[in-house]
Amino acid sequence: MSSETRTALIGIIVENSVEELNRLLHEYRRHIIGRMGVPHPSKGISIISIALDSDQDTISALSGKLGALEGVSSKTIYSKN
Repeated sequence: MSSETRTALIGIIVENSVEELNRLLHEYRRHIIGRMGVPHPSKGISIISIALDSDQDTISALSGKLGALEGVSSKTIYSKN
């Protein structure tokens, strides 16, 4: 694992209640700077943003695991430095 870290934001759309999502976020909690969740009741979805500071491999691993969950869509953006 590289000692150099990146700052990233993972945007998540949750279309149904997913316990696995919370388990993953708990597993990666030491890399998470902050988390904000916004419910969208009229659409029956939740929008979550996760700010991270970690190595590239860890961020990619979390993003990939989130995107593989049923009922979850995610995208990751990185700081330039």
